Amino acid sequence: MARTLIVAATHAEAAHVPSGADLLVTGIGKVRATMALTRRLERGDYARVVNIGTAGALHDHHAGLFVPSVVIEHDISAAALAAIGYDTVDRWEVDGGDGTVLATGDTFVTDPEHRGMLAERADLVDMEGAAIAQVCARYRIPITLVKAVSDQADDSAMDWPQVVDAAARDLADWLRSAGVEYPIN
Repeated sequence: MARTLIVAATHAEAAHVPSGADLLVTGIGKVRATMALTRRLERGDYARVVNIGTAGALHDHHAGLFVPSVVIEHDISAAALAAIGYDTVDRWEVDGGDGTVLATGDTFVTDPEHRGMLAERADLVDMEGAAIAQVCARYRIPITLVKAVSDQADDSAMDWPQVVDAAARDLADWLRSAGVEYPIN
């Protein structure tokens, strides 16, 4: 039976996922997310992937939950690679989103200058979303990205351990309200 796979980077972000959910905790970063999700998709029959997690806000007015419509990989030089003949995909459209753009990279963003540059292209920043979107695109599995703002992608990002539980509760509430179905155990 095809089912929904819930994917989170950390156990802390998935702490309140409803019991019975098919949950994959990948570890932090694009490589870990890619490896873990690919292994799981090779072994399972999934109709959908829902990536839950925290994100830094790249604009001061962003707070709460977002369901991005676009995810970009911000730390790859796709334009430079294309200029030398290597076309690289660094942007994925996601159906059913709210219009926001999520930027993914392996950098934990706390620098104001870096935040400002990313804010020109995106609304939020995380460390796994683009990797998960890329794997899902390759396997032709629909994906939903759900991100809870945990910080302002500045020095407040260092407070993540103190705010992640509240974000995890909001993410679990979203899963329940969205009617994500789980297999019967």
